[in-house]
Amino acid sequence: MKKLIMMAVLILMTGLMYGQSLQKGNLIGTHIFSVTLAPGVTMDKYIEFMTNKAIPEMEKVYTNWKYYLVKGIRGENPDSYGMIIVIKTQKDRDKYYNPDGTDSELGKQANEKLKPVMDEFTKMGTYTSKYTDWVVL
Repeated sequence: MKKLIMMAVLILMTGLMYGQSLQKGNLIGTHIFSVTLAPGVTMDKYIEFMTNKAIPEMEKVYTNWKYYLVKGIRGENPDSYGMIIVIKTQKDRDKYYNPDGTDSELGKQANEKLKPVMDEFTKMGTYTSKYTDWVVL
């Protein structure tokens, strides 16, 4: 029985490790934020909202997208916050954005679905973002 349980754990762990690797053609969006918190809002509260509410909702709306909230610890941006977005393909991103960067019709629908969460989010503060999209070769 012990061997069976250990084998099941090993298979699950192996599947998780390989399931999270980047693949050729994946699109990686790297964003760095400048955040201005509203009075009475702490960065911990802001992060908690992002990780527990905003990101899960975004992942429901944007199919084939995975969001990771990150914090810089060394290099050019220590103590800065950002986000890494892993998208299955450029084609999956292009469903939501036109070539000029404006929202496509599907992107407008996605924003409408996320409006309640984003309205709550804007009460916590404001942010600006600089980004670069990368494709895995």
